[in-house]
Amino acid sequence: MPSEREKMLAGERYDPNDPELAEARLTARMRCHAINQASPRDEVLRRSILRKLFASGGDSVWLEPPFRCDYGTNIHLGEKVYFNFDCVILDVCDVRMGDFVFIGPGVHIYTATHPLEAVPRRTDEFGKPVTIGSDVWIGGKAIVCPGVTIGDRSVIAAGSVVTKDVAPGVVVAGNPAKVIRTID
Repeated sequence: MPSEREKMLAGERYDPNDPELAEARLTARMRCHAINQASPRDEVLRRSILRKLFASGGDSVWLEPPFRCDYGTNIHLGEKVYFNFDCVILDVCDVRMGDFVFIGPGVHIYTATHPLEAVPRRTDEFGKPVTIGSDVWIGGKAIVCPGVTIGDRSVIAAGSVVTKDVAPGVVVAGNPAKVIRTID
């Protein structure tokens, strides 16, 4: 029988109150707290925390605190990813980002979702992975919803709510986000 963690990572319904998952979230919160409180001048400490927080990419990510995530261990970053202030990632499934991704202030990325029916929503949760290509720019206060893939070189306008996949090399804007132009 799969563990609740295995079910979570597979995108199946799982119990978020499982003790193993609760402990993993507490570890992530402690690491987020540490990075959010670390002196901006203490690069050695900050880098050490980032390496522990993220599954990959902690060596080259630049992160402006505060930052919050559910687990951190499900976040896979390419080279030179940049997070501006106040970002949130709910990483119950994998979040994968390519190289040179710019994340604006207040961006939220969600893999977590819930059943639509009220009674199962009381105890169950599930997730859908998010994939963000290389050279993507996500403008401030944008929201990326569960299961979305954003293609290389695309731009998500500030305040957009991305509910569907975004092709490579386009600009999307609005709620829900729609293509407003292509990029050469």
